Amino acid sequence: MEKVAGKPSLMADDPVFLITGASSGIGAATARAAAAAGHRLVLGARSVDSLAALAAELGGDERAIAVPTDVIEWADNEALVAAATERFGRLDVVFANAGVGAKRGWLEETPEHWRGMVLTNVLGAAYTVRAALPALKAAQGHVLLTGSVAGRRVIPGSLYSATKWAVTAMAEAIRGDLDGTGVRTTLISPGQVDTPFFDARSDGRLEPEDIARAVLYAVSQPPHVDVNEVLVRPTAQSG
Repeated sequence: MEKVAGKPSLMADDPVFLITGASSGIGAATARAAAAAGHRLVLGARSVDSLAALAAELGGDERAIAVPTDVIEWADNEALVAAATERFGRLDVVFANAGVGAKRGWLEETPEHWRGMVLTNVLGAAYTVRAALPALKAAQGHVLLTGSVAGRRVIPGSLYSATKWAVTAMAEAIRGDLDGTGVRTTLISPGQVDTPFFDARSDGRLEPEDIARAVLYAVSQPPHVDVNEVLVRPTAQSG
């Protein structure tokens, strides 16, 4: 792809990258990294104002569109993908990144919070991928899901950990289902990341930009290379 003055060219055939949970944290950092790499962006989240500001920052309607999205609603996922194909004519990468956390301890959150978390982290991710698959198959594109270190080891008292174990399994199930289609599947499994997910900042955590680089690494591989999982932990994280 040609570049001018160190910036990606504004070509109409630039790949299109869809991100849920895009308004902050890992989603927003990945959107910025993908834009810098020459992708056009389709940004989904419930935080309408933050989403719109990010889309404007990344080039506005010519390069990035904001689509208010609640991933637990099937119709919202359909509308998000339709916005991508109608505005840009294609869809190359889908990053099912929207997620909700919870305190550890089986009595620490309300049943309502649990329900929303399970629906967002598991069903929401499944819905996003399902809605995107026809377009991704046409483009021989790329599916990415945000897992977690918590989806690789059981955290006592953590239903959140159980949802991320489900996402770990989901990524492999999707990969098997897409065998032979040319669509790649990558599970991005971060350790502790300094995002709004946590109440307070910590010097021992990763930055969202660290995870964004991992995402772009997987996406930038040649078509015959499928990076199945990227597990990224802070140097200081023991577990």
